Parts: sequence; structure tokens; C-alpha cells
Amino acid sequence: MYTMCPVLFFFFLILANKINAGVMHSHSNDIHKERESDGAYSPRDHAHYSEDGDEHHSEFDHEAILGSHKDAEEYDHLPPEEAKRRLAILITKMDYNNDSHIDRNELKAWIIRSFKMLSEEEARDRLEDADENHDGKVTWEEYLSDTYGLDSYENNIDLGGENEHLIEEDKTMWKAADTNGDGVLDSQEWISFSHPEEHPIMLPIILEQTLKDKDKDGDGAISFQEYIGNRGGDLGKDELISEKSKFDDTFDKNHDGKLEGNEILSWVVPSNDEIAQEEVDHLFVHSDDNHDDTLSFEEIIEHHDTFVGSEVTDYGDHLHNIHHFEDEL
Repeated sequence: MYTMCPVLFFFFLILANKINAGVMHSHSNDIHKERESDGAYSPRDHAHYSEDGDEHHSEFDHEAILGSHKDAEEYDHLPPEEAKRRLAILITKMDYNNDSHIDRNELKAWIIRSFKMLSEEEARDRLEDADENHDGKVTWEEYLSDTYGLDSYENNIDLGGENEHLIEEDKTMWKAADTNGDGVLDSQEWISFSHPEEHPIMLPIILEQTLKDKDKDGDGAISFQEYIGNRGGDLGKDELISEKSKFDDTFDKNHDGKLEGNEILSWVVPSNDEIAQEEVDHLFVHSDDNHDDTLSFEEIIEHHDTFVGSEVTDYGDHLHNIHHFEDEL
């Protein structure tokens, strides 16, 4: 019987931990209501790069193509050839004009479709958690229980200022999403409630709540000071200059020194269209080998790890390193 020597065994343990910690990707399907430090909804690509921009996380690329956290997780464990085989089938569906190439418009349309599918998957998973009686709908009481740990008879207890504020905002969102007014959210209404920033009927509520939270002088607009709010004391000079530039040049479209209406929404609501365009540019940079501004099926398959991933390749490389190390002992 073959017995691994202690040194090799120790090396293998270290390598296994490295694989688990550093190679395997993390595909999260958490509900998409996180906020940035300035109060804006987190964009779909908020985890694409590390905060300092030095580290690229390919999970976002894979999910943008597959439209599913679960499918992206599955691809992570596929052998390269199987990943390529499945991708070859998938790209024929992206090819709307059937010319065996994917142009920028086709890829963008596909990515926007994926974003919608991701939101639906996230909402569906969260609904399953909140739907205590498994009737395919969520009551307000079920939501309070799942989100805040409250039973219906506890609704009058002192929750603390922050929780009371959050529940009040959630209740307003709930009523807006409840389009048939029956007090219960079905699967489609639940998607609007879970991802309000992606649904036009919810935007007036987002605008109203932003003004309620930020408009301290009650003039119906957001000044730069109100935009910065309590963050100002934590920002350095360069960060304040950057925020002022963003306020003036990106959000304040008419340059009147304040944000109103759609200007406020352009700040707090991420644009999936812009995010999709940035992702198209990113994928083309990494895959358009002949620089003809279109992706052939061959180029996409060649760069399958960019589009859908296949971590078995990485794992195989590590196993090769183990055998090489063993040979040298």
C-alpha cells in the first residue's frame, strides 16, 4: 500500500486549504437591497473588483453570462471540456442574427437579460425562506418574522430607532409593491419589493424615501452638504474633492447646485444598462483576440474560463504540482 510521507502530507494540507480559500469562487444569492455608504443602492457589479480596484473577481462575469448564481457555482466544478460544450450551446442563443459571431449589442442584450434572471432567482430563494406556510406568497407578518425575527404579537415592542425606521420604510415599499392591494405579496410583487431599484413602479417611493432621509431643510432637493451628510467627517480632502466632482459632473445634470427628481434617482438607483455596457467592454478586452470588434464562437470558447469559469482546471494544476513535488522527494 502506498503511504504518503509526512512532508508531502503537510504540503497537501496547505495546498487543499489554499484551494478552498483562494480558488473556489463564492456565488451569493443574497437579496439585492444593500446600500452603499452614500445611501445609493449597491450596483449589480458591486463585487466585480475589490475596493482598491486591484483584485478582479470573475464570479460577476460568469453570473452575467449564465444569469444564475447556482449555475455559475455548478460551472465552477465542471471539467473544461464540459464547460466548453455547454458554453457552445449557450452562445448560439446569444447569436440573435445567426451569423456565428456575438457583437456588442447582442452581448449587452444577453447580459441585461441575465441581470433580470439573477434578480428573479434571488427573490425566489428569499421568498422560500420567508414563506412559512409554503403557499407561494409572503404576508407582512411572515416578512417581519424572517427579516427582523418578530412574531405578529411582538409588533408593538420597542425595536429601537433604526429598526423602527427600517420597518417603516419597508412597509411603504410593501404597499407600493402590493399592486392588487390584498396585503400579501405574490411571487411577482415580491420581486418588485426585493429589488425596488429595478422596477419603475417603485422609483417614486425610492425618491420619496431619499428626500425624507436626506433633505434636511425640506426644500425638495438635495444639496451637496445633504448628499455628503454624516460621511463628511470621515472623508479626507481628496475624497471630498472626488465626491464634489461626482455630485457636480455626474448627478447634477442642470448644474444648479442641487439634485432634484431624476437627478436624485440617477444617484441612488444604479443603471443596469450602464453596468451591462461596462461588462461588454470588459469581456471584449479579454476575448476579442483579433480586435475586429466582434466575438467569434471560437474566441468565446477559447476564453471559456472568462465567460463561465471552470475551476477544475485550477484544481488539476494544483494536483500536477503535487505530483511534481512528490517526484522530487
